[in-house]
Amino acid sequence: MIITYLGGEFIKVQFGDTVLAFNPPSKDSKLKASRFGADVALVSLNHPDMNGAEQVGHSGRAPFVISGPGEYEIKGVVVRGFPTESLFDGEKRINTVYTVDLEGMKLCFLGALSSPELPSELKEELDEVDILFVPIGGDGVLTPSFAEKLSVTLEPHLVIPMHFEGLGAAGSLKQFLKEAGEEKAEMQEKLTIKKKDLEGKEGEVVVLKPAL
Repeated sequence: MIITYLGGEFIKVQFGDTVLAFNPPSKDSKLKASRFGADVALVSLNHPDMNGAEQVGHSGRAPFVISGPGEYEIKGVVVRGFPTESLFDGEKRINTVYTVDLEGMKLCFLGALSSPELPSELKEELDEVDILFVPIGGDGVLTPSFAEKLSVTLEPHLVIPMHFEGLGAAGSLKQFLKEAGEEKAEMQEKLTIKKKDLEGKEGEVVVLKPAL
């Protein structure tokens, strides 16, 4: 599995020939659009910064779009969406938290989550998370402090912060790393990982350099 961060909350996950795109920005966003094609596009929030599923229809691929709560299975990938609340961009909206099961790993994408208080059904689903994508920018999503506390509570093997490049308050990444005791964490261009690589890792923070 190869994970790339493209700014905002835009995450690309590739495994074999299958590509997932999380929260791609639309053409109406100030964020940079995609230059790749995805098989599945997952949209957490109906906002131009995150609902650009049509922008990942390159290279002959027309993505299957998931844009809300429910259970889905596409190309052997199992996706579950759970409704939560977001105050992103100053407006109360429904934010969908997604879990994705693939290659023997469970990913959790929190999207534009505003509160660390999760619904009970979602807490049960997040009992065993391998890789957690957490927003850290404040301004309507989790602050660095709340993001770090929630990350510790969920006990994932790896934590990947997002919503710090192009979105979010200035200095949010630095503050998050300080809260997590990871001030010396180095940025990686991308993360290439297999299930066996997670052994022995407990809440390790991986910072991905925005591929803009």
